[in-house]
Amino acid sequence: MLHTVIMAGGAGTRFWPASRAAMPKQLLDLAGGRTMLQSTVDRFEGLVETDQILILTNKRLCNAVADQLPQLPPSSILGEPCKRDTAPCIGLAAALVSRNDSDAIMVVSPADHIIEPVSVFQDAISQAVSLVEQNGDRIVTLGISPTYPAETFGYIERGDSLESDSGSATTSPAYQVDQFREKPAREVAQQYFESGNFYWNSGIFVWRADTILKALAERQPEMHSRIMTIAATVDDADFVDVFQREFEAIRGTSIDYAVMEHHSNVVVVEAPFGWDDLGSWSALARLRGVNDQGHTAVGRHVDAGSKGLIVRTSGEHLVATIGLEDCIVVHTPDATLVANRRDEESMRKIVRSIEENGWEEYL
Repeated sequence: MLHTVIMAGGAGTRFWPASRAAMPKQLLDLAGGRTMLQSTVDRFEGLVETDQILILTNKRLCNAVADQLPQLPPSSILGEPCKRDTAPCIGLAAALVSRNDSDAIMVVSPADHIIEPVSVFQDAISQAVSLVEQNGDRIVTLGISPTYPAETFGYIERGDSLESDSGSATTSPAYQVDQFREKPAREVAQQYFESGNFYWNSGIFVWRADTILKALAERQPEMHSRIMTIAATVDDADFVDVFQREFEAIRGTSIDYAVMEHHSNVVVVEAPFGWDDLGSWSALARLRGVNDQGHTAVGRHVDAGSKGLIVRTSGEHLVATIGLEDCIVVHTPDATLVANRRDEESMRKIVRSIEENGWEEYL
């Protein structure tokens, strides 16, 4: 049976001050109409049953997630007691879905991506599932064709083409994976982009649950042991205590480092859909477009003589700008951001400064 695992525990600090610890990026409505988490769940409608969706998040976000996804049963939302990166999160999800479904196939997806159209995404997932059904040891990931030499994404280097046994017009090119590459320096990113043999790593995976558990047992035996201990007590009265004790003791690492870079049978399917990871406020311009004055404005905004602004406000609060160029202005009830669009990497410094000042109420 097919299961969907959605990772929704990120902090989303690059979208400060709208994104906060209690309401991070994935719980915000940035695209218009639905939050990113809601849109992610919507994307799987028709592919999996509602009770086959599992949301992994931070325990402090469980109530907010449940409020946004009332269609899910309480057992479909699990709050991690601390941050331990993606490998423990995915491993625990695999152990949980395997408890009642020994043949479980998992689709793993982040909660904060924009993907369109949904029908094309579902076709790509169905193709990935078919590839896993053909070979149970196979791990499939979706690769995004680069549109520029990005330094902020990991890359996948493709190898030999995988012969397709499907005549479907919806079948996308698939390749054996030669190597996973870390986020590159600018010159290296340019080489990747020009070669045509690299994809951005989308972080979307399809595999059998028992395959990923076997890989973790081989590569991360201590992590695997603690994950299995947690899963074995999920129905017990002391589950919360066991979960916290064992999960906190895990040495966190990414699923790429723990498994993907070492597994011998990894396939990348070229994603045929539009994709955006909304990594920063500048992404709003791609998502929402620009108005007649060349600005991206969400909320009430008036301007005189500015160029290339991104403005976000809420309610009836009006933002007025004069003579600015390539700036971001984000207003919330208790904090306001004004930044140069070319210097968004400094957002981490701002968050760190807030922490150092002891102003946790703004985070």
